[in-house]
Amino acid sequence: MAPTRLLGACSLLCAWSVVMGHPCSLNRQGWADCNGKNLLHAPSSLPSNITGLDFSFNSLVMPHHGTFLMNFPSLHSLNLSNNALLALSPGIFSNLGALHMLDLSSCSITYLHKDTFKGLGNLHSLLLRNNSLQELGVPFFLPLKSLFHLDLQHNALVSADTWSLQLLEAVPRVQLEGNPWVCNCTVYPLQQWLQRRQAVQVTCASPPELQGQKVIALDSKDLGCPVKQRFSREDSTAQQITVTYSNTTTPPVGKGGRSWPYLVGFIVAAIGISILIALAAKCKLFHKNFASYRHQPLPETSSIGGSAMEDSSNWHRDSLDQGAHVSHPIHDATDLQAEDDDGFIEDNYIQPSEQLPEEEERELHLSI
Repeated sequence: MAPTRLLGACSLLCAWSVVMGHPCSLNRQGWADCNGKNLLHAPSSLPSNITGLDFSFNSLVMPHHGTFLMNFPSLHSLNLSNNALLALSPGIFSNLGALHMLDLSSCSITYLHKDTFKGLGNLHSLLLRNNSLQELGVPFFLPLKSLFHLDLQHNALVSADTWSLQLLEAVPRVQLEGNPWVCNCTVYPLQQWLQRRQAVQVTCASPPELQGQKVIALDSKDLGCPVKQRFSREDSTAQQITVTYSNTTTPPVGKGGRSWPYLVGFIVAAIGISILIALAAKCKLFHKNFASYRHQPLPETSSIGGSAMEDSSNWHRDSLDQGAHVSHPIHDATDLQAEDDDGFIEDNYIQPSEQLPEEEERELHLSI
């Protein structure tokens, strides 16, 4: 039953296409096959809701201004390979916002305008193989925000600048094989990019001595120019020393070279000097303590002198008391005069309260 229905649907589509006057064939999946029909323009009789269109091996004439295929906004896949397109005008596919795959292989394209693919924000695959693109221009694929696969095989690319390769990092799959790459000093950024991508099939086309060799396997000697190699922070110091002394027979061994003996010597010298200073300080303190213990302590002169003076004053007071009974009063006056003439006693040194007992004692002696 199912094969009968399928055969009936195909016969109806073929009859409809003959009646409508276009040579393309349609299938149930919404795919229109116009391959090899020698068409110059897209047939206007095609249904507008088709999702796939194959215009390969025709002689399509692309408009110089405006858009192409204005009546097919639902296209998901478009095959324009093997048409002599030569150049594509800006915004020619801007009305095909739902397009996922665009095949422009073998179209003799030599130049792509920066706005050629404007409006193709959902494009997943762009096939540009077997064309004549001579440089990898950056701006033309900037509008392709969802690009996953870019095929640039067998074009006329000879070099790639660093900026273009950095932008291509966002594209997971990029094919660059079959281009006439010139392997000299300018190929170094491409070599680093290929090493990150592990694309080992990209080979040199010139100079003749490097023709056919893989770009990823070349070194600075093969390229014939000095290459400044940059190392990340994780690279060891030994690797940097090896690169610096690459022209010598035996590079220095060790991670730090010959600097570590000087460091060890400095530390040992500092420790030795500290020990000597500590020993000198201890010896000085020892001699000081030893000298203090060798001498006997001096007698306390203050205590001795104080006791002697106290004894002499007591003896003198007793003698005065005993001689006061037999001496003449003039003797007391003479003693008082001598005390007054002493330069160490001032006039007001004896307070009035202290003079009263002395006067009473004098009157007592006079009365006796």
